[in-house]
Amino acid sequence: PDRYLNDFSKALAGEVRILLAEVGKLRDERRQLQYEIAELMSVKSKHGSGGEYNEGWEPGVHPQPQLAPPSPAPPPPEEVPAGPARPAWRVVHKRPERKPKPRAITGGASPSPAVAPAPLPAPVPHKDMPAWAQWRRALPFPP
Repeated sequence: PDRYLNDFSKALAGEVRILLAEVGKLRDERRQLQYEIAELMSVKSKHGSGGEYNEGWEPGVHPQPQLAPPSPAPPPPEEVPAGPARPAWRVVHKRPERKPKPRAITGGASPSPAVAPAPLPAPVPHKDMPAWAQWRRALPFPP
């Protein structure tokens, strides 16, 4: 069984390597295409409305209307005291142990000790069972 698992792992690793190489190649192709599209858009933006090409064209600066007056300057930062900074490490003190409170016994039947439920039986490994089935949770009753 170990030999089959080893062979399967090697084959799977080879497939993963091939797929990762393809993904890397596709990523590089996408980057190259995006670069080419950006270059084409740049050239297209330099053409005027009549179709003539302007080499040194740059977008004009248009003043934007101001809707609200400029906000006042932010307040200056508060001055930090020149003393030493407070340490980040803190001491955690251990809590004192608590003593249980004595309960008042009322008349009547004495309380019975709590009985823990019986633990589930441990799953018995079967030799004919596939590997994934051994990890399944053992159910107390069949589904």
